[in-house]
Amino acid sequence: MNKSLLLGASIALAGLTGCSNTPTTNVSEDTVLQNYSDIAFAVYSDSLETAKALKVATDALIANPSEETLQNAKAAWKAARVPYQQSEVYRFGNAVVDDWEGDLNAWPLDEGLIDYVASNYNRNSANLEEGEEIDQSAVYSVVTNPNLDIDNDGKVDTAEINASLIASLHELRGGEANVSRGYHAVEFLLWGQDLNGTNAGAGNRSYTDYVNGEGCTSGNAAADAAICVRRGQYLTTSMEMLVSDLETMVAEWDSAKDGNYRATLVAEGQEGIKKMLMGIGELAGGELAGERMRVALVANDPEDEHDCFSDNTHYSHYYNIKGIQNVYLGRYVRVNGDVVEGPSVNALIAAADEAAASQLEAKIETARLAVEGLVTSAEDKANPQAFDQLISPSNKAGNQIVQKSIDSLLQVTEATEGAAKKIGITEL
Repeated sequence: MNKSLLLGASIALAGLTGCSNTPTTNVSEDTVLQNYSDIAFAVYSDSLETAKALKVATDALIANPSEETLQNAKAAWKAARVPYQQSEVYRFGNAVVDDWEGDLNAWPLDEGLIDYVASNYNRNSANLEEGEEIDQSAVYSVVTNPNLDIDNDGKVDTAEINASLIASLHELRGGEANVSRGYHAVEFLLWGQDLNGTNAGAGNRSYTDYVNGEGCTSGNAAADAAICVRRGQYLTTSMEMLVSDLETMVAEWDSAKDGNYRATLVAEGQEGIKKMLMGIGELAGGELAGERMRVALVANDPEDEHDCFSDNTHYSHYYNIKGIQNVYLGRYVRVNGDVVEGPSVNALIAAADEAAASQLEAKIETARLAVEGLVTSAEDKANPQAFDQLISPSNKAGNQIVQKSIDSLLQVTEATEGAAKKIGITEL
């Protein structure tokens, strides 16, 4: 595996620093949107290249299952999350991204739809209304069942695991938790369930789950070799779909292509700037502070954390706020170390009201530092505590670390709304 990709998953390469030295010359709505699009193209291109590297690693795992190839695949998955999570600031405001994103990053997922789960598992049994029936798709296990009966509408042919089948199962019957594809499906296929609750530890799938022949397992139980083959097919197909999906989005931001989304956006002027600021405010407040942190903290439920199988949630949250900072300051550091930099929305706002621009810049940096606290906690050599431990009802100090991040992210949203008004955008 490419050493730089392994380093890319570390906090060191990512650079836990802000940078406000954004060029302020030739700042206009047009130049800001051009640079915003350049960064989008770079971050999606990095996401594509790291996904391709992940596919190489998962192919190696399937071809030669071992502890080494499994660990390499896990490291490649974490490296692939570094650029992708920095792309999510483009989701809100840009419908072309939001409509597409659900195929790649939907969560939380009912893992029983994909593969074996613990005997006491029934994710969909939580919070049922009176008289409501459990959605049995939570325990279908496509990998281990070659024929499934769904809603008594006849048999779904799962004898061959291919892209068509996986796509047809995604959000089955409108269930948002029926996630069959994307980063988190791959995460589950590499780590397996995390059965540790709010205690230390991530998923612990064995490489023997991919052994083709004698020694094939499904967890602690011996399994027919055909099951391991099917599991490998599911992983291979999932990676092919992920790479294809990312290729689609790279093309949408490519300046060399005519008639794509980039061309449309750059021509929008203030409406395009509004989309930039909407992405910052909504990802910070509604999504990251709300859906990804507050929900898990209030419920004290590790099933609601973003990367619940790998316990990589602290990094996913960190790279979300880093993506926000990238867009605001107009600067992105690529996986290979190259820098994409140009006119920023920060400079555009500063031309109208320097105090408002500086305040938003400071709020984003404060939030970045607060979310960095999640990483510091998880990487603490003496007493590491990942996100699922921090949200435990008995961990008051951990709860405060998460709450500090939530509070600072909500302030980013508030400051974004105030700054937007300074350039004539009255409502986000």
